[in-house]
Amino acid sequence: MEEEVKNNPSKDKSEVQPVRKQKKDKRPIHDILGGDYLSKESVIGNLPFLVFVALLALTYISNTYNVEKTMKEIERTKVELKELRFQYTTTKSTLMYYSKQTEIARRAIRYGLKETTIPPFKIFYSNDSTTSVRN
Repeated sequence: MEEEVKNNPSKDKSEVQPVRKQKKDKRPIHDILGGDYLSKESVIGNLPFLVFVALLALTYISNTYNVEKTMKEIERTKVELKELRFQYTTTKSTLMYYSKQTEIARRAIRYGLKETTIPPFKIFYSNDSTTSVRN
């Protein structure tokens, strides 16, 4: 057998020839910008995943805008609440001032009313007087 291999050197060379690697195109930026990248089978096979990732990115952006809008509304509501609290305190103190007996007496004089000097007392009545009044 060794003789056959020695006699036939062409068979030996054809079987042992190394496989050369194909050179890859070293212009990936050119492929992406030229549009050749999008027509490759790997990109087309992953197209549903890429669409899903794009939808997730849009959802994320939308969510961010909604959160910022909500935060601004919360801050606006806090400022409004603070103003209303100050207004409540002011109105309450004004009402307490106008509810004092001296202030009520002073304002009642304008309408011709006078403060009584006689203390209040109970009025007692009998059942007979109420029946005669109703008839």
